[in-house]
Amino acid sequence: MKALVHTAPFVLEYTDWPKPEPGPEELLVRVRACAICGSDIKGYSGVTGRRQPPIIMGHEAAGVVEAVGDQVAGFTPGDRVTFDSTIYCRLCHYCQSGHLNLCDHREVLGVSEGTYRRHGAMAEYVTVPYWIAAKMPEGLSFAQAALIETASVGVHAANRTPLTLNDTVVIVGAGAIGLVALQAMRLKGAGKLIVTDLSPSRLEMARSMGADVTIPADAPDLIDQLRLDTGPRGADAALEAVGVQATFQIALEITLKGGSLTLIGNVAPEVTMALQNVVSRELTIYGVCASNGEVADCADLIASGRLNVDPFISEYAHLEEGQAVFDRLYAGVEGNIRTVFVFD
Repeated sequence: MKALVHTAPFVLEYTDWPKPEPGPEELLVRVRACAICGSDIKGYSGVTGRRQPPIIMGHEAAGVVEAVGDQVAGFTPGDRVTFDSTIYCRLCHYCQSGHLNLCDHREVLGVSEGTYRRHGAMAEYVTVPYWIAAKMPEGLSFAQAALIETASVGVHAANRTPLTLNDTVVIVGAGAIGLVALQAMRLKGAGKLIVTDLSPSRLEMARSMGADVTIPADAPDLIDQLRLDTGPRGADAALEAVGVQATFQIALEITLKGGSLTLIGNVAPEVTMALQNVVSRELTIYGVCASNGEVADCADLIASGRLNVDPFISEYAHLEEGQAVFDRLYAGVEGNIRTVFVFD
């Protein structure tokens, strides 16, 4: 088969690669669409240590089942499927207690970080355990389905965030996951949704997806401007979807006493905070790690039109263009959210 193989920092080779064979509990999927995640772009540079060559990257994908292992249940060749990026064991304490994303033996498709190597979906074929796959509803395109992994993180963040009907919510960061969280919090019953981001185009997208108020993150006296819309006490809930010190501080400051702060972004390896700012205001902080079984629900939400991911697809490309595409994305492309590789 043809595959886009990461062979060295900043190097991707479109080359022949052995076609994988499905194990007893695996699906062999012929890939039809695979999106490029920001973690892939950082990973190919070699700085993260999570894409150690040689590795076929790609964990946001969809395709058609070509073959199934002899212990697979619920899938047959010809099924249109998407899948989670997290491979979990189903047997450890965390899996058994319903925290699949915290599995003791967790692996991620398209990642090699020193203890395992799991080739991903930037190839004609990929194998995945059948239990991480979900059948695609009618009317859902492969490109849309490739965005389900991203969507599932935003939906998981909304699921993690406590909400009372008509609560005021601030979302800091209008990337794909922040914009999904925006839509999911609306579906969950949020009253007023306020979004802040540096990018005018992303703020415009937030408005089109249901934000009541958008505020440029570089506005003078940003916290004061946010409070004009939340009320002087602040937001009932804040979701931080960037992961750097400045945006963390904004989300922390705008959360009212007794409110909740949900942390999704993790760009910076660490942030600092004034402990009394959390303790004396009795804030509850939630971390978000990937998703926890939301993939099938996201497929239904997107297919039904209740969750919109179409604006996230900035462009389409083909796998043989991979080196040039990654180089361009690494240099920075204004307005790009997701480039999706499509397969003929």
